[in-house]
Amino acid sequence: MFRIVGSTGSSNNSEVALRFALWIGMGAIVMMFAALTSAYIVRKAAGNWYEFKLPVQFFYSTIAILISSYFTERACKAYKRSDRKGYLASALVVILLGGAFIVSQLLGWRSLTSSGVTLDLNVSGSFLYALSGLHLVHVLGGMAVFCAGWLVVSDSRFRFTQKGWVRLDLARQYWHFIGLLWIYLLVFLILQ
Repeated sequence: MFRIVGSTGSSNNSEVALRFALWIGMGAIVMMFAALTSAYIVRKAAGNWYEFKLPVQFFYSTIAILISSYFTERACKAYKRSDRKGYLASALVVILLGGAFIVSQLLGWRSLTSSGVTLDLNVSGSFLYALSGLHLVHVLGGMAVFCAGWLVVSDSRFRFTQKGWVRLDLARQYWHFIGLLWIYLLVFLILQ
């Protein structure tokens, strides 16, 4: 296990600040998607709304992001044990499943366009592309963090530290948040 070396009040303040910043950022993301889904409801009630089924690929991407959350937890447990191989294996699975999520979303968009649901067909399609596309951007951000962490830990000179743990824990919280956000969006779209 890693040791906390030279734990001072300033590093603790830094950790608190990072966690606060993450929660503020996630709050802003929630507000953005709340505004978009509210606009969706209002616009749909106005009429002239094209109805279509969600592509099956969106459900496959849900499975990928749910399984990736499990491996995120495994990566965190391995990091706490200073288990480099366990961390690298689990983090790699998270990265691959994040990639599978992205590919599923892109295939879902392709399915939509091939069935005639394009960005400019009707505002209903525009909302779907906007909601899923903005979520996809946030998934890419989370994947970038996991990729960077994987590269850092793969260096044989890397040492497990409290600072590294805080970064991983923040990435974990963000990844779970993005997964829950997708589930919210999927349920919202199914019910609407």
